[in-house]
Amino acid sequence: MPHPNDRATAAPSADALARECALAMLEGDRLARALGIELVEAGVGRASLAMTVGESMLNGFGTCHGGVLFTLADTALSCTCNSRNERTVAHHCSVIYLRPGEPGERLTAIARERSTAGRVGIYDVSLKDSRGAAIGEFLGHTRTIGGPVLGGSVERETGGDAAAIESPRNVSPRPDRSA
Repeated sequence: MPHPNDRATAAPSADALARECALAMLEGDRLARALGIELVEAGVGRASLAMTVGESMLNGFGTCHGGVLFTLADTALSCTCNSRNERTVAHHCSVIYLRPGEPGERLTAIARERSTAGRVGIYDVSLKDSRGAAIGEFLGHTRTIGGPVLGGSVERETGGDAAAIESPRNVSPRPDRSA
């Protein structure tokens, strides 16, 4: 029997696995990395992510672009709905903007699982400013598509044909094609 302090042989807790899944989702998400979205906390059915509103994220009114806010919430949804190491994608999402995010402000998306039934899930994501005031509310509907988030290759439905794809932890970065 392994000793409780022997992390190499002990199975990870559900929350530790959820954190690893969230980190894998963020590692493979190029847009989230470009926007500076960071994992604050993750566990089974929950995740908190944060980012700072930069100059390149502003709309014509000088406040955070709604698409950036949507992306922050959607990324939190992704980390939350994949927290059980089952590949899950957004099926339908909506957002209500309550007030703008300001330049230089640190924003947080707090996602919580509301309910799941079979392959379908419903999630709430609250967007908060640096003072904790609500700036938006996001509702995400998800669908589990099969396979693990971590490790191994999985099958993906492609209109009748199955295509093998690799999970984010097994994919090497694509070469820079900007040159």
